[in-house]
Amino acid sequence: MEIIDIIKTQLNELGVTGGDTVLVHSSLKALGGEVSPSQIVEALISALSGDGTLVMPTLSYKYCNKDNTYFDYHTTPSNVGVIPEHFRTKTEGVIRSLCPTHSCCAVGEKAEFITDGHVLDTTPCGTNSPFKRVWQLGGKILFLGCGLRPNTSMHAIEELFEPDYLFGDTYEYRVRDREGNSFFNFCRSHNFAGVSQRYDRLEELLAPETEIKTGYILKAFCHLIETKAMWEKAGNAYSSNPHYFVEPY
Repeated sequence: MEIIDIIKTQLNELGVTGGDTVLVHSSLKALGGEVSPSQIVEALISALSGDGTLVMPTLSYKYCNKDNTYFDYHTTPSNVGVIPEHFRTKTEGVIRSLCPTHSCCAVGEKAEFITDGHVLDTTPCGTNSPFKRVWQLGGKILFLGCGLRPNTSMHAIEELFEPDYLFGDTYEYRVRDREGNSFFNFCRSHNFAGVSQRYDRLEELLAPETEIKTGYILKAFCHLIETKAMWEKAGNAYSSNPHYFVEPY
């Protein structure tokens, strides 16, 4: 069996099905040395069976920040791994949202809806961000061998509660869009000074096999989360303890 077919079968067994909207965090190293980013992306798209939507964070906060306030839809790279960067640059039909620090790329049935409103927000993961729109669509979040800590969607929930560690300063960025038009955009930064993110604590809140599923894709131990359950239960946790998902360092 071809490796793409193997990955597709394992994704289906984990709970990724045709028509799903799935946001993916990933570690190529965890999957094993015999697979390429292109094979992973192809298998994910195949598992979604044509009418689904694949989303990946293409965060660029290491390149676009207070020291460099220019974001280009086409040329600003992501800093969250080789799989999303391959997805961003090599996948036919992919669309990128406009956010200087926390953009996402998407391809598929709901890609336009997921990406087109992000530029309206003045925070990285606001009301119109892909992270919230995946939740609105009843989507899923897949963690391919990277554990639950790199869960950018949790920032969208945090922005509803505004815990004291979350926000930093606001910066004015020059943004160049897909068509080459340039404009200025204000975006508030995330801070997290003095705390580390503990989004892995979600696992103790979610029901196994229904709200969170686990299994292997190749050599990587993976998690699949239902966003509806995540938003509800994480929101309850923030309401009772704003520091539930962080710890001092």
